[in-house]
Amino acid sequence: MTRTLITSALPYINGIKHLGNLVGSQLPSDVYARYCRAMGHEVMYICATDEHGTPAELAAAKAGQDVADFCAEMHQTQADLAAGFRLSFDHFGRSSSPQNHELTQYFAGKLADNGLLEEVSEKQVYSNADGRYLPDRYIEGECPNCGSADARGDQCENCTKQLSPTDLINPRSAISGSTDLEVRETKHLYLRQSKLSETLDKWISSKTDWPILTTSIAKKWLHDGDGLQDRGITRDLDWGVSVKRGTEDWPGMEGKVFYVWFDAPIAYIAATAEWAAAQGKPAADWERWWRTDKGADDVNYVQFMGKDNVPFHTLSFPATIMGADDNWKLVDFIKSFNYLNYDGGQFSTSKGRGVFMNQALDILPSDYWRWWLLTNVPESSDSEFTWESFQNGVNKDLADVLGNFVSRITKFCRSKFGEEVPSGGEYGEAEAEVITQLTERLKSYEDNMAKMEVRKSASDLRAIWAIGNEYLQAAAPWTLFKTDPDAAAAIVRFALNLIPIYAALSEPFIPDAAKTMATAMNTPSKWPTDIAGALETLPVGHAFTVPENMFAKITDDARDEMQAKFAGA
Repeated sequence: MTRTLITSALPYINGIKHLGNLVGSQLPSDVYARYCRAMGHEVMYICATDEHGTPAELAAAKAGQDVADFCAEMHQTQADLAAGFRLSFDHFGRSSSPQNHELTQYFAGKLADNGLLEEVSEKQVYSNADGRYLPDRYIEGECPNCGSADARGDQCENCTKQLSPTDLINPRSAISGSTDLEVRETKHLYLRQSKLSETLDKWISSKTDWPILTTSIAKKWLHDGDGLQDRGITRDLDWGVSVKRGTEDWPGMEGKVFYVWFDAPIAYIAATAEWAAAQGKPAADWERWWRTDKGADDVNYVQFMGKDNVPFHTLSFPATIMGADDNWKLVDFIKSFNYLNYDGGQFSTSKGRGVFMNQALDILPSDYWRWWLLTNVPESSDSEFTWESFQNGVNKDLADVLGNFVSRITKFCRSKFGEEVPSGGEYGEAEAEVITQLTERLKSYEDNMAKMEVRKSASDLRAIWAIGNEYLQAAAPWTLFKTDPDAAAAIVRFALNLIPIYAALSEPFIPDAAKTMATAMNTPSKWPTDIAGALETLPVGHAFTVPENMFAKITDDARDEMQAKFAGA
């Protein structure tokens, strides 16, 4: 049995995520996890909320809550939304967990032992108005590279240039807006990534099957300018993992915490440890996924993320794993995505522009959103959500193709033969041709799913639905029934047997509809390894029920109303 470890980039705790965040990691990782399970893999599918750092503190302060209480509440909200979108995580953990505190401190100790952490005296911005040092995201100002007025102290979102707080022009406190800032000297720990630059470069170069988006970003960080730079891993904050060298206190680092980018990827491991604890399992059960000396050598580890997370997952987290030099599993494949834009612009929380996960589920079932997002996933370039495209995807693919096929054949059978698979007639050339077409498409579908080509997989799946629809339209059992009811019965029997196949193949993309089809056909969902054999799933006399209308079409009026509602201020 193949063992597959899948992690999705951790969503920040600071608010409900929009559809672009969802399609940038969590949704495609879920499709792949469901497919791997269907293929018989032993799967460990992990995610967690990313709870440390400036965004958490700022969001909690804005909400008037203690940061720990805010994070606990928002974790539950995000877990509920993940369940609402049918994200099938084996565990949805928290970066604030005791397991992540312990593992983060352990890795820091190992890196220090191996000479890969360095204490650096640096100048840091102090806000007199706020009475505290301001970590990078607490400082805003003008980007020295592109001139954007809203750059942060760690990165400019407009041009993506990595920055330091002291690089900003006309800096201000993100807490109070005060410009009464001064630069003071303080000590921090730096991960000496530069010492591992050559090792990382060779490792990245060996990943010839990785997406160009992934490797090109990594190579750019390795080779542009002065190459890979050492990076601070501590901050002057109250909320986070306290700085320790393993289990020992770290003199001179009192009152500091590890920087969120350092502890967040470690939370993949910690969340798996959380899973084991929640299941009452011993440590060996999670270690076999992560430690090469405990059996993780035969694990295929795949990460899913948006392109903004690629540098940390191709360089910094691997540097942590390599630098610890203690039998930890490195990622085997990184699937990265571009951005999803919204209706001619960008999603914006502050302006109420775009659809966020909670709003989406209030409007329509999760399958509608899953299908459109996955057929438009931003793999090779940025993609754009428009209401017209969304309407067309739901109406033409889900309602007119899949929903129409299931509805027509089950209702026709009920009206002429009752709610059971009819006997009579033989299959002929038309059915043989359908088997040939489905076999070819299934091979393409499986190949693309194995390669994590989400758009191509969705296209294959739609084509598989269309084959059945076109067959039924051409065979026209409703007409043939008048002159040859036995021949019509054979067509009906063949078409009904397509529904369990569609249920199994659709499950990674639209799990609720897949369950509806399997339940209506009164049969468990099973991946069709042989199309001809799978078409014998429902024998003569097998009882079924007619499902309700599986997909309601989106009217023009409803589309216009939603477009206006989410246009933003």
